[in-house]
Amino acid sequence: MKLHTRLLLALVAGAALGVALHGQVEQPWLAWTTLNLLQPIGQIFLRLIFMVVVPMVFSALVIGVCELGRGRDLKGVAGRTLLYTLLMSAASVVIAVVLVNAIRPGERIDRAAVRAQAGSAKAIEASAEAATSVTQTIVELIPRNPLDAAVRALDGQMLQLMIFALIFGVAVSAASPGDKRRTVLIGLLEEIFDASMRIVHFVMKLAPFAVFAIILNTTLTFGAGVFAALLLYVLTVVIGLLLQQFLVYGAVLRVFAKRSPLEFFRNCREVYLYAFSTASSNATLPLSLEVAETKLCLPPQISRFALTVGSTANQNGTALFEGVTVLFLAQVYGLDLTTGQQVRVMLMSILAGVGTAGVPGGSLPMVLIVAQSVGIPAEGMGLILGVDRFLDMCRTAVNVSGDLVIAAVVSARSPAHHAATPVVEA
Repeated sequence: MKLHTRLLLALVAGAALGVALHGQVEQPWLAWTTLNLLQPIGQIFLRLIFMVVVPMVFSALVIGVCELGRGRDLKGVAGRTLLYTLLMSAASVVIAVVLVNAIRPGERIDRAAVRAQAGSAKAIEASAEAATSVTQTIVELIPRNPLDAAVRALDGQMLQLMIFALIFGVAVSAASPGDKRRTVLIGLLEEIFDASMRIVHFVMKLAPFAVFAIILNTTLTFGAGVFAALLLYVLTVVIGLLLQQFLVYGAVLRVFAKRSPLEFFRNCREVYLYAFSTASSNATLPLSLEVAETKLCLPPQISRFALTVGSTANQNGTALFEGVTVLFLAQVYGLDLTTGQQVRVMLMSILAGVGTAGVPGGSLPMVLIVAQSVGIPAEGMGLILGVDRFLDMCRTAVNVSGDLVIAAVVSARSPAHHAATPVVEA
């Protein structure tokens, strides 16, 4: 049985069993099972993946930059990656604004529900207050201590580590091609990358069991009833994500990459299922790199660059979610935002998506910052917490899909592209 089939079966089985048992969640045996089996299984699996992310990201970026620099295509690949990231993020936020203004999900929410959930937004509010200013954020993109950035990479400093890896890669590529020390260094980094991927191959054998445990634990906690009050809001986000996935990404693949969207999506299905299950772009990165090279047949130097940068910088699904959520909360509080204010929300959502940590729940503090910029009270965030885990899973799948689409488009438009015909998996 193929991996994507096993992942899908585990996901469906975990969700069905979790919904069925949600009413008994207070039972001692079920609480014991959740605490001592489900949570540890999921956490151990994610930790096994996360432990190779930092060495893999650093080695992949340095190797990719060196190879692109040697081919004199580094500026072109980096420029095209940034351009398509901004264009597709802009498209996702436009979709968000149009849908929220058409469906208007916030006008059907009872204000009492907002007050009842006010207390649960305190942690998000504290995180948002701790955020630095835009100027300071730009300054802090350059890590003062790269080792410290590596240690804190999974806590929000992944972008700083990537900046150092890019600068380090450029410096290494500037060395003489015949320099033996450069050859040894690149060889060492390639061994680190290959070893990281071998660990991932081993860990992925456990993926179906971990996905079952993670999804079962999630549905046991929240059940299906949590969606009732916020059904229109959830539908607005999901419809927007589907439009981004199939309309925007499909058109980009067809027009710019000259690829069949359906074939492309079919080859990436196990990545989508894994991203949906874990709700983490960083945890999905190793599998994305493998699929890009083995099934999409993308040049490694381009796919490694585009995917590692994209796992933090390209968050189309998150930008769409942030746009929908801010405008939804504005409707809940009866705030009639002007066209200028909605454009401001769009621009801030695009920028906020770039700085979002690729871990579960990483976008919520950024949503609050955007919301407060147009006068939405912080306690409104408590309203969406019950459904955020599900929406986080959905938007992560779209984020990861966007990374693969950008890698394919950049590869197709690069002179270094000598990929073979993509493999079509039945």
